[in-house]
Amino acid sequence: MDPIRNPYAPGAGQRPPELAGRDAQLAAFDVVLERVARGRAERSLVLTGLRGVGKTVLLNALRSAAVRRGWGTGKLEARPDLPLRRPLSSALHQAVRELGHPEEEQRDHVLGVLRAFAERDAGRDAKLRDRWSPGIDVPAARGRADSGDIEIDLVELLTEVGGLSQDLGKGVAVFLDEMQDLGPADVSALCAACHEISQSGLPVIVVGAGLPHLPAVLSASKSYSERLFAYQRIDRLSRDAADRALAAPAAEEDAEFTPEGLEAMYAATGGYPYFIQAYGKTVWDLAPRSPITADDVAVAAPEAERELAVGFFGSRYERATPAERDYLRAMADADSGEDPVGAVATADVAAVLGKKPQSLSPARDALLKKGLIYSGERGRIAFTVPHFGRYLRDHA
Repeated sequence: MDPIRNPYAPGAGQRPPELAGRDAQLAAFDVVLERVARGRAERSLVLTGLRGVGKTVLLNALRSAAVRRGWGTGKLEARPDLPLRRPLSSALHQAVRELGHPEEEQRDHVLGVLRAFAERDAGRDAKLRDRWSPGIDVPAARGRADSGDIEIDLVELLTEVGGLSQDLGKGVAVFLDEMQDLGPADVSALCAACHEISQSGLPVIVVGAGLPHLPAVLSASKSYSERLFAYQRIDRLSRDAADRALAAPAAEEDAEFTPEGLEAMYAATGGYPYFIQAYGKTVWDLAPRSPITADDVAVAAPEAERELAVGFFGSRYERATPAERDYLRAMADADSGEDPVGAVATADVAAVLGKKPQSLSPARDALLKKGLIYSGERGRIAFTVPHFGRYLRDHA
């Protein structure tokens, strides 16, 4: 097969040639956009799922849908070492620019509030990079979004931005990836702001994406967050959707899979979108001709697994300390295969290692902070990466 015409695209957040299996989420978001633009009450949206299921890709697709409707949009990625104020300022500045409000005075007033919000935490003697404002050439406003309390300031800022978009009959959507990495104060502020904006009926929504334990993070911050957001679990693809993700791009290049080849691909990938692209690319490059058969998949699978072992699994494993790696391997060994998401009891992990659960708390907590594992319920943990346990048993 011609590698130049290879249609598959494994990559972090890279849109696949065929966005299969997400039609329901895209259609539901179109309804949200239309309702918000008409002043109807709607909740902000949170996407959750393991790594490699396409949350970032879907987040970008939803943003494109908002842009097509003339909304102002901005996107940011949360980081545990970076407070929300500055990256959110940059995202909202982009959203205000996209709105293109014709009244210069009103637009400049909102930009002044945005600048005040962005610069609030910088002291008088702060360096220029710490007094950064996102390309705003109007002076900072005073007495609005500059109290220093992130919760108060964010409510006031989103109120100003929402009023600007309401004038135009449009909306503003903020897309927030890796939402579980927000600090406690920022999570609380974001929930409070979404609550206030929803009550005010302003056309502003937040669309967040994160790991499966994100709902618990939000709930721990504000008890009403369970009613504040509409949660959508993004999971692996069904067999039909996985077949379409492989077959449709191949057809565009005048190639095809045999039914047995598609069945072998689903067995190898488990229906996880990232694995579908990774295996698809390798199988295409190594298959001698079309149609691609189950034998072709069998020949290419070891090479695909080697690439995943280095780039997808290995890079994460290398981030762990020796003690943390012991904990990860014990998790893999403790998995009986009975739980659908591979969750295991922390007591079982301790039993594998022959130690008391309390003595393993530092390793477990460090892995939670690094995003390698998550806790969906008390006393149980699971990998954030699908098939990670299998990788550990086979390679580590």
